[in-house]
Amino acid sequence: MQINQENLEILFAGFKAAFNEGLGEIENTRDRIATTIRSETSEEHYGWLKGLPNVREWLGDRVVNSFALGDYAIKNRDFELTVSVPANAIRDDKYGVMAPKMRVMGESVSAHREQLVWDLFAAGFTGSCYDGKPFFATDHPVLDKDGTPQPVANTDGGSGAAWFLIDTSRALKPIILQTRQDYDFVALTDKNDQQVFWKNEYVYGVHGRENAGFGFWQVAWGSKQELNETSYGDARAAMMKMTTDYGRKLGLKPRLLVVGPDMEHRALELIKADKVTGGGSNVYRDSVELVVVPWLA
Repeated sequence: MQINQENLEILFAGFKAAFNEGLGEIENTRDRIATTIRSETSEEHYGWLKGLPNVREWLGDRVVNSFALGDYAIKNRDFELTVSVPANAIRDDKYGVMAPKMRVMGESVSAHREQLVWDLFAAGFTGSCYDGKPFFATDHPVLDKDGTPQPVANTDGGSGAAWFLIDTSRALKPIILQTRQDYDFVALTDKNDQQVFWKNEYVYGVHGRENAGFGFWQVAWGSKQELNETSYGDARAAMMKMTTDYGRKLGLKPRLLVVGPDMEHRALELIKADKVTGGGSNVYRDSVELVVVPWLA
């Protein structure tokens, strides 16, 4: 291929198309637990998560509940991936060899987003959420009907492999995937660019701005106890009894059981088997959807 502006533009279009195809190659599991929110600045504040009030009978004047910004913020981060293509590979018409490289770039972006969400979720036993407590904690402060703070748990501790119950029916999921700038495919192909001049290479890359943070802790239960009928049943009951400030019932119901690959067999026994150990009927069969997440390995 002769290297000129017209051919470089055609090549760029082909590489960008290959990149976009790669974006869809990785299975999207992150959307099961993450709400994507568009960001309009360098960071977004989510302190309002702690103050969602209850509906009240309208007697007299309205009661105005203010949504303070608070201290909990998610700062956008810059991410990039850059590759080079030798000029001679273009001259020798090696598009068939180079295009898969661009497709892999797209796969890498999708895989990065999966890791961003699932790594944060797995770190919820230590990472702080909007109330200053670890996302999975035994002492989230929640006001009772009299306005007195009471400790509320969304974990029962343990020291084994983690498993999770999640209610995915709500507008805001356990994780917030905050997107400021979609990944943009760009290139350095001008003959006067230093990389082209000094190294006889053309450079292609992507750049995006995003980050992940914790959403509502109430819609997720994290456990490191042995996954069995007792621990699973206790977790389900605890989630369904969950309230927010002033005793407002949330009406939650677990929809997903999320495990890593090492727990797949045990989870299948619990959710899909007709009988439990000992021969009795499995009362929890198909009570939730099982999602096995490789990123939790």
